[in-house]
Amino acid sequence: MFKNTKIALGAATALLALTGLAVAPAASADDISDLQARIANLEKQEAERESMGGGNMIFFRGGYARNNVDRNDEILPSGNAVLGTNPGKDGWYVGAGLDLNVSDDMFGLDDNTQLLGEIMFEYKNFSSFTPNATGQALGNTLNAVVSTNPTLSGAGAGTNEKSVTVSQFTLTASPKIKFMKNTWFNPWIIPVGLSIHVISPPSDGVTVLLPGMNFGAGADFKVWENIYVGIDARYNLTFQTVDGVDINGFTTGAYAGFGF
Repeated sequence: MFKNTKIALGAATALLALTGLAVAPAASADDISDLQARIANLEKQEAERESMGGGNMIFFRGGYARNNVDRNDEILPSGNAVLGTNPGKDGWYVGAGLDLNVSDDMFGLDDNTQLLGEIMFEYKNFSSFTPNATGQALGNTLNAVVSTNPTLSGAGAGTNEKSVTVSQFTLTASPKIKFMKNTWFNPWIIPVGLSIHVISPPSDGVTVLLPGMNFGAGADFKVWENIYVGIDARYNLTFQTVDGVDINGFTTGAYAGFGF
């Protein structure tokens, strides 16, 4: 694509030169200078696109996650406050995404601002524990008593020794506005985007899926060639709960990206 554009620009320059010779008496010097300036600007823009790749990026993220509300009041995630195994609000996340260049100049509004389309997914982990730990300990004690007293046969308590991970998967599709194009530092914002959340374990009503919105801000730092590092912060907002489960919260961390 870049080679074809260069050929087209070269042909336009040659045509301009021939036209200037052919219509020199009729065309003003200002008209020719204006056309030459436009072609030079197009050549500059093409060189900028080639130096930055196609304006697209694949990136990999990780960092700190926090939900506004914990899940201690639910049946499945509720651990054991006595032993300190309840799931909290804090956790960690990993994810990856893809930026696709929609416009290099915000549809002609600003030469130094890009409009991108971002597709991203992330996995958030808030805790992993064995629920009903107190019940398990009491059950073991009762079973020991039963084993020494046959008349209590059948009175043993059941136990749950399997761990539960409180986690959340989020898929987003968002417009991203990136500023200061072709510099080593590119701040960006996501004004609003669509997000789909999947929670695990399910809610008490056995619902796992909820749509919402997401907002974000961050910055890319060009390290070398088309290699970038960055920092970001994002907030997920839904206007309802998953059968009483509030999954609003934010993430903040760092990422590494590769332009293409």
